[in-house]
Amino acid sequence: MNKVVLTAESMTKKFPGVIALNEVSFEIRAGEVHALMGENGAGKSTLMKVLSGIYNPDGGAIYYQGERVTFASPKEARDRGILLVHQELSLSPELTAAENIYLGAWPTNRFGVLQKRKMNEQAKAALDSLGCDFGPEVRVGSLSIAKQQMVEIARTLAFNATVVIFDEPTGTLTVTEKNQLFQVIRSLRERGVAIVYISHKMDEIFEITDRITVLRDGEVQGTVDTQDSSIGEITKKMIGRDLDQYFHRAQSTVGREVLKVSQLKKAGLFEDISFSVRAGEVVGIYGLIGAGRSEVAETLFGARQRSAGVVVFEGEEVAFSSPREAIEKGMALVPEDRKAQGLILGLGGRHNTTLPHLDRFSKLGIPNVKQELAVFNEYKEKLEIKTTGPEQLVGDLSGGNQQKFVLAKWLCADPKLIILDEPTRGIDVGSKSAIHQYIAELAERGLAVIVISSEMPEVIGVSHRILTMASGRLVGEFSGAEMTEQNLITAVSVLPKAS
Repeated sequence: MNKVVLTAESMTKKFPGVIALNEVSFEIRAGEVHALMGENGAGKSTLMKVLSGIYNPDGGAIYYQGERVTFASPKEARDRGILLVHQELSLSPELTAAENIYLGAWPTNRFGVLQKRKMNEQAKAALDSLGCDFGPEVRVGSLSIAKQQMVEIARTLAFNATVVIFDEPTGTLTVTEKNQLFQVIRSLRERGVAIVYISHKMDEIFEITDRITVLRDGEVQGTVDTQDSSIGEITKKMIGRDLDQYFHRAQSTVGREVLKVSQLKKAGLFEDISFSVRAGEVVGIYGLIGAGRSEVAETLFGARQRSAGVVVFEGEEVAFSSPREAIEKGMALVPEDRKAQGLILGLGGRHNTTLPHLDRFSKLGIPNVKQELAVFNEYKEKLEIKTTGPEQLVGDLSGGNQQKFVLAKWLCADPKLIILDEPTRGIDVGSKSAIHQYIAELAERGLAVIVISSEMPEVIGVSHRILTMASGRLVGEFSGAEMTEQNLITAVSVLPKAS
């Protein structure tokens, strides 16, 4: 058995109205990948922030390499060899990749002068080992989200960490980038590094980890060897019950044509996009990152202006110049990036739910708080949102609960068509199932639904038809028994011919 490197003993952490960690004990060994799993709000990220010096615990002890320690800051933890790769990026966009990698620890000579060449050389070695196609001097703000995540991960190599904590590291990575990350993780494990891996993706957990610890409501539910466990066992520990049916496809009667798109084009992003969606129908759109899926959705919603093509919505040809026009006509979009596009993090759940619809919840500019609270409570219950109350800042909630407020915001508008772009990204297995069920209910109520997802099991499980995209073009359409993982992979792997 490998040496225990880091231990949390009877760890407790409280926030106003919430016990985030309750007597949690957890250990990580050298040369292992240890998964930490649980629903959103179970305490996973809180525990890791305590171990990495971001939070001070309210009780319990931390032992590092056999010594009881207290970290007053993330820098202290990092200097001892404990590094956290955040779920949400913690980079400075105006600095270079190298400057971000060594932020707070830039190499200097004895006169305090920055050794830029040394820093760039070391950063290049870290980036190259990850297979990155950009250099250390590129400005981070010019990189895609996925490439920014690779910069975040490169820090672990640059600082020769003893313990590395990955918090949902693959959420924005392509399949190729994920495989590169897994190669790095395996290399770190072979070098004896202790790795904590937090993810909601079961396939990743069973591919890359050695042991799994499950948290529920701030308490440990058990630790098992990955090879001796199963998805069913882990799911039951996470949610306290068997998950009889994970995906839900709407049992609805397809009705009138709600949306018809003909030869839609946005120069440089996508072209020749033609499809339709009917009332009561769930149409999935699948493709790899960069295929143009989100850009099509944003163009339909008026957030981007099309270069060519025709859009007919509810029998009327439309050309939305802004999202406001789309909303007024009965279209809704749950965006891919909840923090940047979906929420105001400094406001509570009540305000975030009703903000786009103030005309419905106010009179003469004065909000009707009673109506707002009624809607807040309705969707808090329907979507099982974990929050202390209507005024708790959504920025303080877990990623999954934030996503649920984005859903609530648009569902309360009673749209005719709703576009869901990665609706369950960063959401735990129990909440995913609830959202899949709700998608089916929306279709059964007669809504037209578009689901954009990078997860093949999800898009297959909830959709009546699936459109596949690659390189800005539609490359396939599947329904019924044709909706298989093999068909989807084959479709998006064939580069479409340019017109």
